Amino acid sequence: MAETILRERFAFDFPQGAARPGGGTRPGWVQQHECRVEAIYQRGSEVVEAARLEGRAVFKIQIRQCEAARAITSACRARDVRRGFPEGEAGDPLPGTRYSIREVDSITDRKWIFIVIEGGKAA
Repeated sequence: MAETILRERFAFDFPQGAARPGGGTRPGWVQQHECRVEAIYQRGSEVVEAARLEGRAVFKIQIRQCEAARAITSACRARDVRRGFPEGEAGDPLPGTRYSIREVDSITDRKWIFIVIEGGKAA
């Protein structure tokens, strides 16, 4: 069996509303977990190919199982903290390239969690 090498560094943000003057809330993000990951480029399916034609990249990432990792859901977002803007973007101070989380599989393997992420559109 091939050894998994976790070369990339990702952070996972959970949605958190910030209070606005007048009683409303402004959507925001707070980092809850950061870890090393293996990024696996997705290829082959019609859905993945259609996403690429629209300029979106679809990846699968693999992270180690832990309590914080099991809390990640599709309502969260992923950030590649080694790439992207170091000072954040568009009023969001968290650094890195943002990805939407499409699917989280924490039951297939007892050692790993597999997460399908999609980039190229607002996360």
